Amino acid sequence: MKLISWNVNGLRACMNKGFMDFFNEVNADIFCIQESKMQKDQGDFSFQGYSEYWNSAEKKGYSGVVVLSKIKPLQVTYDMGISHHDKEGRIITAEYERFYLVNVYTPNAKRELERLEYRMEWEDDFRAFVKKLKKHKPVVICGDLNVAHKEIDLKNPKTNRRNAGFTDEERGKMSELLESGFIDTFRHFYPTLEGAYSWWSYMGKARENNTGWRIDYFLCSTSLESHLKDAKIYPHIFGSDHCPVGLSMDM
Repeated sequence: MKLISWNVNGLRACMNKGFMDFFNEVNADIFCIQESKMQKDQGDFSFQGYSEYWNSAEKKGYSGVVVLSKIKPLQVTYDMGISHHDKEGRIITAEYERFYLVNVYTPNAKRELERLEYRMEWEDDFRAFVKKLKKHKPVVICGDLNVAHKEIDLKNPKTNRRNAGFTDEERGKMSELLESGFIDTFRHFYPTLEGAYSWWSYMGKARENNTGWRIDYFLCSTSLESHLKDAKIYPHIFGSDHCPVGLSMDM
């Protein structure tokens, strides 16, 4: 089973930058999108052979997640069921026979860390949400988690210590999530690989120089460890300031 996740930074814009070329080439069983920045009726896209599930933000042109699945889920739910978290189109949960898939676009703490306090609340509620799912069957979490967990996960850790995405607080919450029974699948396969990033600023030739951050993940319940085959990052795929990431499982 092949799963792909990509923060497209606007699906309509990404469509004009080769999205369908990658989509067709990679031929994923499940393809998850973050930051779609649109309502479903704002585009006439065809994903032949896939069931489509959209969760759009109330605010037009903002956030939004999409799940495209060849395998029809047993059921699909949206958001966390917590009203003040559920307005920005950030979560889709698809239940399959042997696992839950949670596609998530984690809120950014923003410049000057103006949303850090909210981010901490989100992290605690999200962790409780996936732990509750995990009581029923294993969970795969994918998406833009908006945090570089370790120093190896970004090019310039020292100069980014108090920047959004690399604060001690955000990194600590990521540790708590993993410690609650999840595997960072990329580091499972490549624990010491440096220069492996999934996001680059549009400023200062960051992508050209590979001055990046790894903030897009596939996490899975520890009980799925024996089913993991490989985890991938696709830095050669353009179309967004993020590149796609992938996971192969024997399921």
